[in-house]
Amino acid sequence: MTSCLGSWLRAAIVGVICMWSAAAAAEGRIKIGCTGSTDCASAVVAAKEGIFKKNGLDAEMVLIGLASNIPAALVSNSIQIGGLTPPMLLQADDGGLDLVALAGASSTAKETVGTIGVIAKRELPIKVASDFVGKKVGAPGLGVFLDVLFRQWLIQKGVDPSKVSFVEVTFATMNDLLKTGTLDAVIASEPTLSRISGPEGAGTVVANFMSDFPEKQTVVVYSATRQWAAANPKEVAAYRKSIVEAAEIVNRDPDNARQAMSEFTKVSMDILKSVRLSVSDPAITTEQLGWWMDIMKQQKRLQNITSGAGIVLQ
Repeated sequence: MTSCLGSWLRAAIVGVICMWSAAAAAEGRIKIGCTGSTDCASAVVAAKEGIFKKNGLDAEMVLIGLASNIPAALVSNSIQIGGLTPPMLLQADDGGLDLVALAGASSTAKETVGTIGVIAKRELPIKVASDFVGKKVGAPGLGVFLDVLFRQWLIQKGVDPSKVSFVEVTFATMNDLLKTGTLDAVIASEPTLSRISGPEGAGTVVANFMSDFPEKQTVVVYSATRQWAAANPKEVAAYRKSIVEAAEIVNRDPDNARQAMSEFTKVSMDILKSVRLSVSDPAITTEQLGWWMDIMKQQKRLQNITSGAGIVLQ
């Protein structure tokens, strides 16, 4: 497993650095990379509402198709801050990258369990966990939050995840891959979940598996390299302040956040208007990372790090 993880990190770093190194941000400008899920709504709103600018940051949001590209983009300085799921952050550090958590983006909550789910192609007889055995399932990054928790859900239901074939795909291609039969199912979050399971989509939600996990666990965390964070303490402080302000807006005024997400992701408001947003939560603790580490160790995904100490930037 260690060699596999090392290969993944090397391939990701080499590929993305070669592709993006020429696009590194100009001095004084911060680029924030996130996928199209609503977990990064606080950063998107902070950019749209001028909160970053008010707090002294010249910040730009960058839409990234696969979360697994974010660690390499951080290392290459193509982006300075990225929205990573805890599993991806932990695996990156386990493989030798020195990334730190600056602030929380979102956390699990009872009222948002319906924003995440596994969707099967409509015509297929997939109803329960055991039906995924032998099937091909698309995930928006191998080793990211959705992938890890879906596998954990299978384990809790008595299904061996190794008997399911997992493929890394982008949110944008999921519906078409289901429609053509390339995939049997996909693991998605909003707004992709509603788009695929809606009247014009190709799938049906089989399970909102987040209902089987506890609340107040971090879903996405805003991360950076330790080197960049140490060299830019004022920017880190301003970023954290901005995220706290923006999170309050997201949770209080979801329509405002939906409009911001629509502009960022190019997903129409017709889809987003009925989507329940992830709960924005700026908090991030070592204990929360510890919960994830227990899951990751059970799945034999961590080999080197033994605790989350030092990963959450103080």
